[in-house]
Amino acid sequence: MKHTESRKERLFQTAGRLFYQQGYRAVGVDTIASEAGIGKMTLYRHYPSKDDLILAFLEASDREFWQYFSDSTDDIPSARRKMMAFFEGLERYVVSPDCFGCPFNNIASEFPDPDHSGHQISVAHKKAVRARFLQLADAAGAHQPTALADALLLLMDGAYMAARMYGAAADNPAHNVAAAAHHLIDAYCGTEE
Repeated sequence: MKHTESRKERLFQTAGRLFYQQGYRAVGVDTIASEAGIGKMTLYRHYPSKDDLILAFLEASDREFWQYFSDSTDDIPSARRKMMAFFEGLERYVVSPDCFGCPFNNIASEFPDPDHSGHQISVAHKKAVRARFLQLADAAGAHQPTALADALLLLMDGAYMAARMYGAAADNPAHNVAAAAHHLIDAYCGTEE
């Protein structure tokens, strides 16, 4: 049983890395199986279709995102500082060589059909992020919390897209995402004293 689990985990990790770096449509099951060092039948035993593997990756990405959000904000008492801490961490990530954009934006652009299950997971994820930003904006006393939440979501997604386009290059505009978030938060919540 342990051998089976390690194969499944290796398969999942390989597929996730390939999907994230190269795209969902660009990566086929032959490539995944080959790079994971398993046969296609083993792949299909664990994941009956490529879509099942994509959905598993998106679900894991959602859990990882929320774990990061929690880790970067839970110990901070102020809602305003929670928003800033999130964007400070985001900036470090989106200018690193480990970032290839947002897996949810990537799936939505590759599968624009709103009925596609990957697209639906992406929309649900973004709605949850927006709701969390709205909760924090409201708690921070923003005079227009919905507008601030929307602006922060757009800023986050813009930083992810810059990471996809520029990578870790010095001219990646995402190098300024934390400062941009700070200015937005000040504009909607007033400056900190």
